[in-house]
Amino acid sequence: MNDNNKKVEELFAAGAHLGHKSNRVHPKTNKFIYSFENGVSIIDLTKTADYLEKAKKYVAELGTNEKVLLVVCTKKIASNLTKELCTKNNLPFINTKWPAGLLTNFEMIIKNVKKLNSMKEEKEKGDWNKFVKHEQVKLDKELSKLEKFYGGIANLKKLPDALFIVDIKKEKNSVKESGEMKILTVAVTDTNANPDPINYPIPGNDDSITSIEYFLKEIIGSYSSSYLKAGEAKAKAKEKEASKK
Repeated sequence: MNDNNKKVEELFAAGAHLGHKSNRVHPKTNKFIYSFENGVSIIDLTKTADYLEKAKKYVAELGTNEKVLLVVCTKKIASNLTKELCTKNNLPFINTKWPAGLLTNFEMIIKNVKKLNSMKEEKEKGDWNKFVKHEQVKLDKELSKLEKFYGGIANLKKLPDALFIVDIKKEKNSVKESGEMKILTVAVTDTNANPDPINYPIPGNDDSITSIEYFLKEIIGSYSSSYLKAGEAKAKAKEKEASKK
């Protein structure tokens, strides 16, 4: 079995082929549709496999060059999974709600991130112990709120170099802002949304947890392995330089 056939089988098993009902199909996605069955669009998984490969090559390049990839997936069913995979691989992520202006008004958003980080530090150092109980509870609530919205980007120091988005219809604000800021996008594009604004579209089901998990693991895995290899190569080069001295 060649690699493409294997990918198609994996995608099918994950349910990536199931699109939206015909009355909700965006005309720009017709090129990705294989057929309609019982009024439901069926995505051509041979095309998905090809587009996924292109997207993986691009994110692998980002990883090799140690560029920053921001993962955006705020769907409730995949929120915890997004956090888990990104935390494990040290990737910044948004998994609850897109903070308006994250890309277009980065400096303002970063103020909230800095506030989150300094509050965390103060709590860990025991600086809150000087406050009475109800004040500590109030601070805890504020910290939890900041953690919820900005925890995934706590280590983001600059604008990301690219975004990986799941569900471009739901995440239309991130698509809009990345377009305004000329930041490249990789995204899972279902049949109910226009894929044209996306630089690296991956036609696929963005509603099923098995399909979302498959795409998240493929893209994050491709980026992370390249990033790690680049880091290891750098460390070896440094060692080599040091041994010459």
